[in-house]
Amino acid sequence: MLNLAVLFGSRAAEHDVSIISGLQILENADKSKYNAFPVYVSRKGEWFIGEPLRKVETYKNFNGDQKGLTRVILPPVPGMKGLYTLGSGGLFGAKSQKAADIDCAIFAFHGMHGEDGSMQGLFELANIPYTSCGVTGSAVGMDKVIMKSVFKSMGLPVLDSTYCYRSEWKENPAAVIERAEALGYPVYVKPANLGSSIGISRAVDRASLEKAMDVACAYDRRILIEKGLNKPVEINCACLGCGGKTTVSLCEQPASWEEFLTFEDKYTRGGKGMKGLARQVPAPISDILTETVRAFTADIFRMLECKGVVRVDYMLDSETEALYVSEINTIPGSFAFYLFEPMGISFRQLVDQLVEYAHEAMVQKNESTFAYDSEIITNVMNGTKTTNK
Repeated sequence: MLNLAVLFGSRAAEHDVSIISGLQILENADKSKYNAFPVYVSRKGEWFIGEPLRKVETYKNFNGDQKGLTRVILPPVPGMKGLYTLGSGGLFGAKSQKAADIDCAIFAFHGMHGEDGSMQGLFELANIPYTSCGVTGSAVGMDKVIMKSVFKSMGLPVLDSTYCYRSEWKENPAAVIERAEALGYPVYVKPANLGSSIGISRAVDRASLEKAMDVACAYDRRILIEKGLNKPVEINCACLGCGGKTTVSLCEQPASWEEFLTFEDKYTRGGKGMKGLARQVPAPISDILTETVRAFTADIFRMLECKGVVRVDYMLDSETEALYVSEINTIPGSFAFYLFEPMGISFRQLVDQLVEYAHEAMVQKNESTFAYDSEIITNVMNGTKTTNK
């Protein structure tokens, strides 16, 4: 039986959404195959394991000293493959011991310090299989500015945009306003490294633009300003796979109660995470447009060397029927399981696929050579001059 660590939480604005996704994985993992256990990363960045973490009530007013919880760390050392308790003399001081083995980790993080490549890098160092995209794909998928540049380089249709740093907005707001207004209202103002619609605002004039910039700057140091559509329709499509293996989901059209889906729209209506959001599956779009969306999604998955489940979001201009790639979510809310269920892939089977692809990626990684024998050290010891290249 595999020891399956389900990691969630972390220092991110989407911390609570991550908890929902993590608990969903724990609920749906096959108990006959996995010893699935929660690993909670608190808002302070502290790691905990323990049975109380299976209950949503634990997170209302989280207390790390609660009975049944153990604070742990993950050493970034290949071969240790597990979580260790804190020793009395420091991280690996006296009385430090192994608290849990990890054969595979499922990342249910959303946002910074989990979905952005940082946690992926830690597990790469530890040489432990994990379920999300790798370091590069995760980092690109987190930064909306870089992401749009990659999409554009692939020849995919994207909405016009500009960006600025928070420091520029504080020091020279007139220059930022000029670039934003050159796009033409309405515009959407987005923190570059956030999802779930947190910090995103629609601006229709200068006053609302200034307010939107102040909101976005509270969440990130770099801000994307994107041309908006008058009558946009959101279309989403997910992809499951590893490397050249891809299974593209059905398309969905989320139902919005406002001009765009707010954080509350996505996660609090119905009380079931992304599953509680009203949507049309399959999306009521033409067969030709459906195939275009699905083809774009598969291309993006391969280009960013994705792994596990991702969801790519699109904007459709209902007036012109022009399609634009909006963004990729490398760890989508609720793992987008609701887009695969109608295809006959249950949430439990989705978890199996995530674990399979995590191990497959690790096997492929370990087939590569990480050592190269050279004479550099010997030459230096013998006093031989070396040339920088």
